[in-house]
Amino acid sequence: MAKLPKFKAAAVHAAPVFLDKSATTEKAISIMREAAKAGAELIAFPETFIPAFPVWAALWPPINNHEFFGIMADESLLANGPEIERLRQEARKLNVVLSIGISERSPASLGGLWNSNLIIGDDGRVLVHHRKLVPTFYEKLVWANGDGEGLRVAETRLGRIGNLICGENTNPLARYALMAQGEQVHISSWPPIWPTRPPTGGGNFNNVAANRIRASAHSFEAKAFGLVTAGFMDKSMRDMLVNRDPAVAEVIDYTPRAASFFVDPTGEQIGDLLQDEEGIAYAHLDLARCVEPKQFHDVVGYYNRFDVFDLRIRRERQAPAHFQDVIHDDLVRPTDAEHETMAPPAHTNGAYLQSMRSA
Repeated sequence: MAKLPKFKAAAVHAAPVFLDKSATTEKAISIMREAAKAGAELIAFPETFIPAFPVWAALWPPINNHEFFGIMADESLLANGPEIERLRQEARKLNVVLSIGISERSPASLGGLWNSNLIIGDDGRVLVHHRKLVPTFYEKLVWANGDGEGLRVAETRLGRIGNLICGENTNPLARYALMAQGEQVHISSWPPIWPTRPPTGGGNFNNVAANRIRASAHSFEAKAFGLVTAGFMDKSMRDMLVNRDPAVAEVIDYTPRAASFFVDPTGEQIGDLLQDEEGIAYAHLDLARCVEPKQFHDVVGYYNRFDVFDLRIRRERQAPAHFQDVIHDDLVRPTDAEHETMAPPAHTNGAYLQSMRSA
């Protein structure tokens, strides 16, 4: 049997510089350097680490959150923007594979946002650009639906690496889409807290238990390692929210904090676990351990009935419009000098149309 990779992985359990994309990008780079110095070759950051998770959508009604949405839109990243370029350069410099959650801004809409995750190879290339299929619960007040284009597994020297964002790890079809591509390491990324009820009444969502169940279930079914990376709420993030409205302190302080940890291909927890303090969790992964459990259940191999079940997955990027420019030879076209002075029509975005034509 071919020798399978062994390597050290890092699950980042950290807070962003709340709603500051530039400062958070620099913090991410500092964390990457620390993890690489410790020997990590795969480094995974939490859900929308840049610029933050929009917990305010759970705390106040939408009519009170316009200010936060405006800041979030302004601090969200373009997928080909300078912040992503910095991260790509750093991954190449450190020779690491990077998974990072971002709030992504649409090039066609200043208020169009997606909950996205990028897997960047150790050569600096973006290998997978995934947009969360369906925002969960109050997240719908911030982010739009994603699409299936990013339901891909990254082929790397460390093995086949996939990612799903938060509640997508509850979607059996999304999970199976990655299993069917031979996923060997599954990254699940999560927010720091996820309030669903006032804590005094009981019945709040226990995200530690829920995330552990989902991570273990996926690893057990896929026979893959699981890397769980969750955000952290630091004092500055808490203070910004509580200073706006002291009444939310109880919700913030008594909602369960998420944890970052690892599971092996049988669903057992391995390596470090972090919950109540910021830091980096580490584990050693040996992909040879993915093989033996396949003898028991191989749901993308012999332990299935492909004559009974048929799953089709549409991997296509959504776009607001598809433009087709038709040029007639009998029309008089402007000279190059005249063309440079012509402004785009008022109802279009000239730069965006040009990018669409070049695609």
